[in-house]
Amino acid sequence: MLESGARLGPVEVAYETYGTLNDDGTNAVYVCHALTGDAHAAGHHGDPDRRGWWDNLIGPGRPVDTDRFFVVCANLLGGCQGTTGPASQDPATGRPYGLRFPLVTVRDLVTVHRALLGHLGVGRLAGAIGGSLGGMQVLQWAIDHPDDIAAAMMICSSARLSAQNIAFSAVAREAIMRDPDFQGGDYYGTGRSPDTGLSIARMMAHITYLSEASMREKFGRRLQHGDAPRFDFRVDFQVESYLQHQGESFLKRFDANTYLYMTRVMDYFDAFGDTAAAAPPGPGGTATRFLVISFDSDWRFDTEHSREIVRHLQAWRVPVTSREIASPWGHDSFLLEIPEYHRTVKAFLARAADETGV
Repeated sequence: MLESGARLGPVEVAYETYGTLNDDGTNAVYVCHALTGDAHAAGHHGDPDRRGWWDNLIGPGRPVDTDRFFVVCANLLGGCQGTTGPASQDPATGRPYGLRFPLVTVRDLVTVHRALLGHLGVGRLAGAIGGSLGGMQVLQWAIDHPDDIAAAMMICSSARLSAQNIAFSAVAREAIMRDPDFQGGDYYGTGRSPDTGLSIARMMAHITYLSEASMREKFGRRLQHGDAPRFDFRVDFQVESYLQHQGESFLKRFDANTYLYMTRVMDYFDAFGDTAAAAPPGPGGTATRFLVISFDSDWRFDTEHSREIVRHLQAWRVPVTSREIASPWGHDSFLLEIPEYHRTVKAFLARAADETGV
């Protein structure tokens, strides 16, 4: 049963695990992925060059230490990497859902995460961690189920999107839905799909994941071919070529309808604004410890987004640690191996685990 009241089923979940679950099921850490992520968070499947998207954070001796923790990461509900989503077959019609797939919320994503943990025999989580949309899931989870998580870690995330953030997503969706090959979302099996719209959406979004300083350092105004400009409308600057590559490579791994649904999930998220979150746990009402990390060059979810989360948690008098970390790489910093960031996560998770006897 979804938060909207709609029913959805059956639901399949694609997930990966790393490490070993202890006998009492208390050493698990749940990894919540971001907008375009998937279950493949660490390691590789036979190709060392195609490692998981958070491989630098998860593994033996790393901040999320798989010698100590049993780590779980699942593709989100509504996703396109194995979990039930718009491309899945609707049992009522025998055809892919397309836009008949119901809208889901962050709370619905958490419901599926908790069902998966029950299936795996996991008790209380030693930790839950996520960046961007992943952090939103962790926050919602800790608010709704304060006894589930010992250490809740939210990296460059938000309690609710600003008008600017919603605007970026709105333009991305328009690019997809105005593509003539979108076909009202029923493009599966037709031999046509809204590749142009999806690639443009990805190109625009990718700009917001980088900082101006990192783009200046990486590309500047350097030309792609030779030293003289072409003075035409072909790709001429290196930054243009980079964005074009990002858009084209994205088509190989992502579904346009899922992009619509996941951006809408983020738009409607308002962790402290809905009625369910109006009654705080209060002093002693939760044993969860919170870590909120931002990066000083992230302008997509700048530090003020993290401060809003911290202010609400402090008003509830729950234990919260916050850090703004220096990084020149913008929003994508949460995916990178930044020493201070990794030290902070490792120390926070280890301390919480020590206190709970994991």
